[in-house]
Amino acid sequence: MPRELTTEELDKLIEFSIKAKDKAYCPYSNFRVGAALFDENGNWHTGANIENASYGGAICAERTVFIKAISEGQRKFVALGVSTDTREFARPCGICRQFMIEFEDNLPIYLVQPDHSYHKVILKDLLPDSFGPAILKADRVTENTT
Repeated sequence: MPRELTTEELDKLIEFSIKAKDKAYCPYSNFRVGAALFDENGNWHTGANIENASYGGAICAERTVFIKAISEGQRKFVALGVSTDTREFARPCGICRQFMIEFEDNLPIYLVQPDHSYHKVILKDLLPDSFGPAILKADRVTENTT
């Protein structure tokens, strides 16, 4: 289970996720998303959504920030902040939930609004009964019983 953020770390998570929206490339949806990821080594990573004319080639801010951190060698994370321009607490999409559960199912996710208010959720609560690394380690039936 990741540790709790300090007040200073939470403030940074919120601020970094809001600032990350400025890097969004979203000419089709005009829906900016910024993400900030804090790893267990005290490093900060940011990412934004990047759209594509083919739509299917788009990548969400959450996957962008995870890919950046993972490609730099990070594997353990303390918290994720996700910011949009809406008055709703926008949750990560299903693909992002599945992608992130690979690394930390108890990950606290702070859903951030432009006024810096937030709502905290836990990733495994957003994707209950998920398919993750543990299922691949489960005992398997190796013979045909029919």
